[in-house]
Amino acid sequence: MRILHTMLRVGELDRSIAFYCDILGMKLLRREDYPDGKFTLAFVGFQPESQGAVLELTFNWGVDSYDHGSAFGHIAIEVDDAAQACALVKSKGGKVTREAGPMKHGTTVIAFVEDPDGYKIEFIQKGTQ
Repeated sequence: MRILHTMLRVGELDRSIAFYCDILGMKLLRREDYPDGKFTLAFVGFQPESQGAVLELTFNWGVDSYDHGSAFGHIAIEVDDAAQACALVKSKGGKVTREAGPMKHGTTVIAFVEDPDGYKIEFIQKGTQ
């Protein structure tokens, strides 16, 4: 068994694809409309689906926002340099919600950014955990 993808419901698909691809550097792997179900799926990731887990961005036609609830936490991405990754996100118009630095009660260097729908993405600096 292996994890294939994590699904996120998004309010504006093209805006979300732009964030994950243009700001975080993922690639759009596939996109398909389902007219009978009134939704579109877009899969984005750093590598092909056959090589690792990806994100499934689900756009339900006519729905522009969702209540995230309190159960979902965040997506984690390993980066070489968390401060540099934050600077890149900011330079491309993205939102950093926690600057790079050691996590509370530990030494792992982390940072948090937020996608256009408010989902949190944690950057974990390679070699610090």
